[in-house]
Amino acid sequence: MHVLVTRPEPAAERTAAALLARGHDVWKLPLMTVEPIAADLSGGWGGVIITSANVPAAIAASPARAALLKLPLYAVGGRSAEAARTAGFANVTSAGGDVRDLVRLLRGRKADATAPLLYLAGEDRAADLIGELAAHGIAAEMRVVYRAVAAPFPDELVAALESGDVQAVLHFSRRSADNYLAGAHEAGIAEQALAVRHYCLSAQVAAPLEAAGARRVTVAPRPEEAALIELLPLSPA
Repeated sequence: MHVLVTRPEPAAERTAAALLARGHDVWKLPLMTVEPIAADLSGGWGGVIITSANVPAAIAASPARAALLKLPLYAVGGRSAEAARTAGFANVTSAGGDVRDLVRLLRGRKADATAPLLYLAGEDRAADLIGELAAHGIAAEMRVVYRAVAAPFPDELVAALESGDVQAVLHFSRRSADNYLAGAHEAGIAEQALAVRHYCLSAQVAAPLEAAGARRVTVAPRPEEAALIELLPLSPA
């Protein structure tokens, strides 16, 4: 299939490589860039929580990084856990799923026994993790350490959608789905953009596409990149 990947780098390159390995043609046109946000991360923390693989790179220049690397880190899934280990975190545990799985993990480990947890987050979040943890008696504080900045549709993407060269789009976050819809509307090709197949990491990611009228939307059985890519047929149906 001719597949569009809109996620930011370096994740876009990794996804493109996985698609190429399965025989797909790939349009790699990121519609977002990730920018770090300076934040005061000092404090007596009992551990670190992340829900995005963008976080480790975002705190690379933080004065508190060395201290944070010594703490246990709890990641929402395998990709964010891998990014944390690559960045130097040694004690990393993955919830292997979504925010609900992460809350269950933290409840089971009583991770805040010695001090509050530090949730390193993006500017846009789909869930109130701090509130969910508080409901279970787990103390945590949030610091925003990165933002995703939307980019308009490049001319080559407009042309590809108008000509039907793009057969499918992968969506890894609700924000990326929203950006895709907004970019298509601004470029005047909303109908063509909705007509292609949409493969989404979760039902939450799929929601804005379905609300906008997309009819060929498929949700991965697990919120993991591999599960999403495996949904794509190896030849056009």
